[in-house]
Amino acid sequence: MVAKIIDGRDLANSQKQQLAEKVTLFVKKYGIVPSLHVILAGDYPSSQIYVRNKQRACQVVGIESVLHQFPGSTTQSEIEQLIEKLNLDDSVNGILVQLPLPSQLNSQRILEKINPLKDVDGLHPYNLGRLLMNKPLLAPCTPQGCLQLIKTVYDTVESKNVVVVGRSILVGRSLAVLLTNENATVTLAHSKTKNLKDVCKTADILIAAIGSSEFLTSDYVKPGAVVIDVGINRIDVGGVHVLKGDVHQPSVEKVAGYLTPVPGGVGPMTISNLLLNTLKAVELQKF
Repeated sequence: MVAKIIDGRDLANSQKQQLAEKVTLFVKKYGIVPSLHVILAGDYPSSQIYVRNKQRACQVVGIESVLHQFPGSTTQSEIEQLIEKLNLDDSVNGILVQLPLPSQLNSQRILEKINPLKDVDGLHPYNLGRLLMNKPLLAPCTPQGCLQLIKTVYDTVESKNVVVVGRSILVGRSLAVLLTNENATVTLAHSKTKNLKDVCKTADILIAAIGSSEFLTSDYVKPGAVVIDVGINRIDVGGVHVLKGDVHQPSVEKVAGYLTPVPGGVGPMTISNLLLNTLKAVELQKF
């Protein structure tokens, strides 16, 4: 058995095509062009690539994209003052802070400065609280993308056993809540979980978001399971940087039923959901 590949690029492109049509109709009806403002601090190469990809995606669907770039030496007050200005500007619909930020900055405090209705990353405590209550406004992008990929295999995750490996707010914890809201039976595993291999092998759906290159091998996977690889790790191979996921694809694809690749799996879905959140943010603000 060789796992079927779940093509995130294909699904994301389909979403963007549908969104482009919605944006065109929205602009025609209301005369409002959705606007996403991205804050980038420092010179992290990966962050710069992510931001360029987001800007290109905005252009494809008709969303205005504005980049606010700061040097690595920028201060907390400079970032917070910009966010306060963007919060008050009615022409700004989405605000995204590209993580990670330079070490001297308090990321959580910066995220909490964003108007929750402009928080297109879904990471403000208000939006996370709404997600926990199963009354979401703007949900985190990567967890939404993971669920959409899973639903290309299963119409519903109700009663499925799901193991999420990794407990970050950005992915693991938020995704566990999202799946619980969909009536899945969720285990949130992490570095302190005992007998991690045995826990993972109970999963109908196994999600790797641990941030460790090719950590999950075939002996973590239940035969026929759906495996979603959220990890993006840049590895130096002979002087060339290559992307590796948290899943060891050569071994896992021999056991799993379905598998997302890296790159081309979860990453494109994160961006398409950012765009979906931006249009939703406009609707929440204006109507």
